[in-house]
Amino acid sequence: MKRREFLGAAIASTAALAGCDARHDIAGGFTGIDLGRGHALRDGTWIAGAAPGSTRRTRVVIAGGGVAGLAAARALRLAGVDDFVLLELEDAPGGNSRGGMVEGIACPLGAHYLPVPGDDAHEVQDLLEELGLRRRVSGRWEYDERHLCHSPQERLFFRGAWQEGLLPVQGVEEATLAQYRRFSQRVEALRREARFTIPTLRAEPAPLLVALDALTFQTWLEREGFTDPHLRWYLDYCCRDDYGAGSSHVSAWAGIHYFASRHGFHAPGDSNVERDAVLTWPEGNGWLTRRLASPLGERLKSGHVVTRIAETRAGVEVDVFDVASRSRVRWQADRCIVAMPVFVAARVVENPPEVLRHAATHLRYSPWLVANVYVRSPVADRSGAAPSWDNVVYGARGLGYVDARHQTLDPTPRATVLSWYRPLGPSAFDGADGRRQLLDRPWTAWRDDLLAELSVPHPDLRDLATRIDITRYGHAMAIPEPGLLRRLGSLSTRGPGLIGTERLSFAHSDWSGYSIFEEAFTRGHLAGVAR
Repeated sequence: MKRREFLGAAIASTAALAGCDARHDIAGGFTGIDLGRGHALRDGTWIAGAAPGSTRRTRVVIAGGGVAGLAAARALRLAGVDDFVLLELEDAPGGNSRGGMVEGIACPLGAHYLPVPGDDAHEVQDLLEELGLRRRVSGRWEYDERHLCHSPQERLFFRGAWQEGLLPVQGVEEATLAQYRRFSQRVEALRREARFTIPTLRAEPAPLLVALDALTFQTWLEREGFTDPHLRWYLDYCCRDDYGAGSSHVSAWAGIHYFASRHGFHAPGDSNVERDAVLTWPEGNGWLTRRLASPLGERLKSGHVVTRIAETRAGVEVDVFDVASRSRVRWQADRCIVAMPVFVAARVVENPPEVLRHAATHLRYSPWLVANVYVRSPVADRSGAAPSWDNVVYGARGLGYVDARHQTLDPTPRATVLSWYRPLGPSAFDGADGRRQLLDRPWTAWRDDLLAELSVPHPDLRDLATRIDITRYGHAMAIPEPGLLRRLGSLSTRGPGLIGTERLSFAHSDWSGYSIFEEAFTRGHLAGVAR
């Protein structure tokens, strides 16, 4: 960004913030997850005290009800195993893929889309077929267009107007366009040289991938001569969007994987563009997790905090604190699928195996914040591209917002919910104290940040917003820092994608080093079908 552009954006944001005095007519607060439960587990509040008051028996315990845990439960059901329980700390399963409601309108509390999966993610493809989202017609796979993101899909507020797409193009110089083209060519060359797959467990750690994993994306970009500020802003945005941290903190493998594992990077004017198709719903990926959870019935135990997992001679013991009854229960089982984030698993697994200790030592997490803003009527717009599903402000701290009503087939203008995403991992915007900011700053501070940022393209937002609900994730996703791919790639102990011991199977997107649905689902599924 040129200095005068940066100053102009900063002045506009400051002016918007100055005009955003305490708006007591905007209701809201922190919602979505109970941070206190996780902190009580960390501090040992539910571990100390009397022994479990009752003991129950099942064949398999699944500890953790995020995407990986739900995938494991589905795999067990499909294999004819009904004797299992899924234990979830929160009041509802789904992990970072939960959905919610604000003033009666469904909206995401976390992940809000699923790219159409490639053939390496065949477990996810099978799920989509089961849910009726994908079917074979005349020998070809087709997706239900009602669930594909409707057009227009994305736009960028850049230089005072909206433009189509998120790559800055409005009025940029030829030198910028030339770097776009050269970066596109470089990504395509790397795709031909090595396999970039989703899920990552389907590719061997080839020498090229290991070399890219050894340095930061920023270092690689500088070495390759990619210095254009608009290109660098976009690539940094992509890293913050997928990994929660900036390009100077994620590996070059991760930065390139963002493009090379899907449809590449396409410069303006590229006639061979294959647009990334994504599946999305008003409640985001909560649409998927609710359907994964619905067949479980009484086997799903929400509000159950796992405090201890131990291998025994006969199997495993899993101690749980039931939040509703304030009681302790011990589950005995043949095996346990530990579908928890690695840092949590390392706390609750008794005498953790070396593979778990190793992973917990090297994983770092990005905090996230998701704010859902109820507006009583559509916001006013600046000139340029039409309102889209994904709307991003150039140079902003946040990642923009998605419109919960974008997928509706009813064109009548009416109230909606705008879901604003703000990563707090290390980047040019945030330091190493993102989690402390997340926990210490009051709801009103985040409210004011949101209104200041989005009032630049939508000056009437303050007048139309009546409620802002904010969901905080202290450890939202693993950051693929340099060296992480190499370290995690050597951890499979029981075959591709299978990590653990004879009685403990570890399944979570953390074991891939970054957090997306396909990684979590595949690892959970494989743990469920393992014997």
